[in-house]
Amino acid sequence: MDWHEWHNAYDNPDSYLARRLVLVKERIREALDAAPEGEVGLVSLCAGQGRDVIEVVAEHPRRRDVRARLVELDARNAEFARRLAERTGLGGVEVVAGDASLTDHYVDVAPADVVVLCGVLGNVVDADVRRIFDYCTALCRPGGTLVWTRTRHYDTFVGPWLEEREFEAVWVSGPEVEYGVGAHRYRGDGKRLMTGERMFEFVGYDVLRNADRRSHVWQGEQPTP
Repeated sequence: MDWHEWHNAYDNPDSYLARRLVLVKERIREALDAAPEGEVGLVSLCAGQGRDVIEVVAEHPRRRDVRARLVELDARNAEFARRLAERTGLGGVEVVAGDASLTDHYVDVAPADVVVLCGVLGNVVDADVRRIFDYCTALCRPGGTLVWTRTRHYDTFVGPWLEEREFEAVWVSGPEVEYGVGAHRYRGDGKRLMTGERMFEFVGYDVLRNADRRSHVWQGEQPTP
């Protein structure tokens, strides 16, 4: 999968990804609105080109409060995000070209007010979805917001898995759309994020889908990030 070329669909307003992006940006905007006064911490895992976070922060009244770290493995996508942040004058947005699954990228910025998991959950096996949510109790501060995507989330227990970890639903898209977008607020006490740990293995929806064709047990995401 060429993940840089894959992002071209965002330039087509009628595409699946562009329509989903609208919902994601609304959730991020609402999460920023709900953040307490002062500095607002934000982290985005597998951030891609950062269009969701950067385009919202650039227009938000609290743009100067936001201190964001976007982590993306594809160097071309990371450079796109870096230039986008520069063009919009967002000095508080840091883009890291690296493996987003490694906790070392976040230990100095967690817990954050907003955690963005868009394009992650559909590219990992279900066991790693649960594992990521375990880590979100350390990535997200008490009262903070987790914004996530996963198509067919209403078939794969994402809501209950989050509730088990004391994340309370704020907004979740329904079955009338083919893409799952949600925002959950963390009501737990929070945990410490440990260094040197890997939170998940990014398999890719294409690999998972091909595996399903062989096994007929597909539970992953449709063609999304």
